[in-house]
Amino acid sequence: MSDKSKLEQPIVRVSPSSGPGSPEVIGIYEPDTGSIQYVCADPATKKAALIDVVWNFDPKSYATDTSSIEQVLGLVAEKGYEVEWVLDTHPHADHFMASARLAELTGAPNAIGEKVREIAQLWRDYYNMPDAFDVDRDFSRLFADGDTFRIGDLDVRVMLSAGHTLGSITYVCGDAAFVHDTFMYPDKGTSRGDFPGGSTEELWDSLQAILELPGETRLNVGHDYGSDERDEPMWEATVAEHRANNVHMKDGTKREDYIARREKRDATLSLPERMLAALQVNLRAGKLPEAESDGHHYLKLPLNKF
Repeated sequence: MSDKSKLEQPIVRVSPSSGPGSPEVIGIYEPDTGSIQYVCADPATKKAALIDVVWNFDPKSYATDTSSIEQVLGLVAEKGYEVEWVLDTHPHADHFMASARLAELTGAPNAIGEKVREIAQLWRDYYNMPDAFDVDRDFSRLFADGDTFRIGDLDVRVMLSAGHTLGSITYVCGDAAFVHDTFMYPDKGTSRGDFPGGSTEELWDSLQAILELPGETRLNVGHDYGSDERDEPMWEATVAEHRANNVHMKDGTKREDYIARREKRDATLSLPERMLAALQVNLRAGKLPEAESDGHHYLKLPLNKF
């Protein structure tokens, strides 16, 4: 991973529609966590979905702020888009999700994959909070593998893409796919598969399924941290480019070699610094626990469990 000082500023890039049935995709880089947030829009109807938007959180002060939310909504207003969906691909471990707040601000339904119910059960056990995390209450829609919906006149298909988490999903909209923490940019390979409920074997299967999409499909990844060879974060590459150049998964890679390499790398990685706070918020769709008598919100964090 390169020096993060190279990547200190938000960056916005527009990937234009290629014609009927193809969305315009705006990628918004969030520098504190290396996260990419997306606006997926139908140019014909001006309807849009917001995907994996960040509610900023400082792990030193435990303070939150809405700068990323405001930036994304400002771009939506500038383009004249109407938000039709607030979408997340999985309960993120490295940032607070903006789902509930965006749903409140826009009036749009918020959604995630249905296996988040199973992720919630895992984390109820980790936190020793048996009554926490009512995902059916906090999300408007829980998508199953193969579900479809629309953004304006654009058809969207949901793919279960387990491995990074057991409930991660990919949104495929025309010639764009939002593949979250599966692939990284081709020169960085793929994401880790060692989180609770994750599986390197399932991650391999999910990656292979994504690579079966048409070669021109734009794969939009969840994170980038730069590299020694480039200063700018990158997040969009086609299926064909991944098949030719992905350093972990290019054509000809053997399953057993990938799994061995991925697991060796994952064994050296620490937990993300925001993880134990983020899961407790994100399994509430980005809502904080109820305020206590002093008006403040508190998190419960396990010691020595990980």
